[in-house]
Amino acid sequence: MCKIFCVTNRKLCRDVFPDRIEKIAAQKPCGIVLREKDMDEISYGSLAKQVLTICERYSVTCILHSFYDAAIRLGCKKIHLPLHILRDIPAYKKDHFDVIGSSVHSVDEAREAEKLGCTYITAGHIFVTDCKKDLAPRGLDSLHQVATSVNIPVLGIGGITSDNMHQVMDIAYGACIMSGFMTCNDPEEYMKELRK
Repeated sequence: MCKIFCVTNRKLCRDVFPDRIEKIAAQKPCGIVLREKDMDEISYGSLAKQVLTICERYSVTCILHSFYDAAIRLGCKKIHLPLHILRDIPAYKKDHFDVIGSSVHSVDEAREAEKLGCTYITAGHIFVTDCKKDLAPRGLDSLHQVATSVNIPVLGIGGITSDNMHQVMDIAYGACIMSGFMTCNDPEEYMKELRK
């Protein structure tokens, strides 16, 4: 089965954000990454508490993003840290987490993230995506180079759809999708399409 992860962006969301998370969680993705980078830590912590509760109800992994102190306060053991934050997080705080991810854009960054203790990485962006309108996609060759350069799972991200999902899955451990999950009319139908 395809290892599909939802990455959130509440600003793209078509309905009330917690309701959308509930609908997505009901479809049992491998995980939901709560990536709301524009929020301050207090607001993020409040939202994270809601999302963690929803994910727990559906036995879906929830990975918090960037705000490691909020994750520690909430008892969440899974965090995704941009590389610049991963480089600076104190070791005693890093030790709190049993899952640590980071976003990389090259083989060198992938190897650095692995050395810094990541248990998985995301590599992208693979295809054209509205989230990175001004940047050319790195493509499947780049994903292959990253995936073969490290000994941890690599997730493709960026412009992944049901039409190109299998190309990504031939190379990577899994796929991360943001826009599709946030904007689709029906998360149940959308997940069925992705899993075909």
